[in-house]
Amino acid sequence: MGLGLIIMIVKFTAYYLTHSNTILTDALEAIVNIVAGGFALYSLILSSKPKDVDHPYGHGKIEFIAMGFEGGLIVLASLLIIAKSIFSFFHPEQIGHLEFGIILVIVSGIANYLIGYFLVAKAKEYNSLILEADGKHLKADGYISLAILLGVLVIWLTGIKELDNIFAILAAIFIAYIGLRLIRKSLGGIMDETDTNIINAMVEHLNAHRRAPWIDIHNMRVIQYGSTLHVDCHVTMPWYYTLEQTHAEIDNVAKLINEHSQYPVEVFIHPDPCIPDCCKLCQLSDCQVRQHPFEKRVEWNFANATENRKHHL
Repeated sequence: MGLGLIIMIVKFTAYYLTHSNTILTDALEAIVNIVAGGFALYSLILSSKPKDVDHPYGHGKIEFIAMGFEGGLIVLASLLIIAKSIFSFFHPEQIGHLEFGIILVIVSGIANYLIGYFLVAKAKEYNSLILEADGKHLKADGYISLAILLGVLVIWLTGIKELDNIFAILAAIFIAYIGLRLIRKSLGGIMDETDTNIINAMVEHLNAHRRAPWIDIHNMRVIQYGSTLHVDCHVTMPWYYTLEQTHAEIDNVAKLINEHSQYPVEVFIHPDPCIPDCCKLCQLSDCQVRQHPFEKRVEWNFANATENRKHHL
């Protein structure tokens, strides 16, 4: 927050010296970074709270809300920039001291990129969605500062002041695109959109280490709450297994899922009894009640692991 405040002061100093709308684009982004950073800090504190009676899955969803809030602020800032630039076409301001603006944009852009790089690294370490969103936003801010720097250089070298508003609008459109992407990801998380990459990796690991009693795994769903994954699925097992045997196999599946993930995983598994049709793909060699000979091993993949029915040939 402290560094963000310093960067914001640097950017507004650059705008005060130059009166360039292109540089104002960068300065308004700094305000978004400060406000979004404050909300991100609040969401991190809240998401770290343990589960309670009112929130049995934890408080991690706040990170998606914080991400959407940040995206909304970015879009709002971009609209203000576009409005200011259009106004300036009709009421132009005197632009000057661009050389000082260039130096300050370089300093703030490098600082933003380094902070963003650090936050993305920490996001991977703690599996934090809001740290990842904030970090990627700040890294993108660094690239935006570079683009703005090039625009200001062109204005400085050519002396064509009208280009200032054009470059500001182009930068604002790109910033709005970043904001909309954050909003899209936020809505996907709130609505529990399927993360195919997570499920694919999980199913591949289970398939590579499956045990013979696990006839199939189906109806798999993965939901993310902050840094925690919640997995629920059905596992088909021999119908004659005792409750103790079934529970032991379920524990083995859960351990396998957790050993593959570098983040906490909560697993809920529903055991399904096998039916005669399962015999064709069941690999238990010592089954005493088999009604059909084994025909083929069905490889588990995203399609059959997420389907809500037992596997079949």
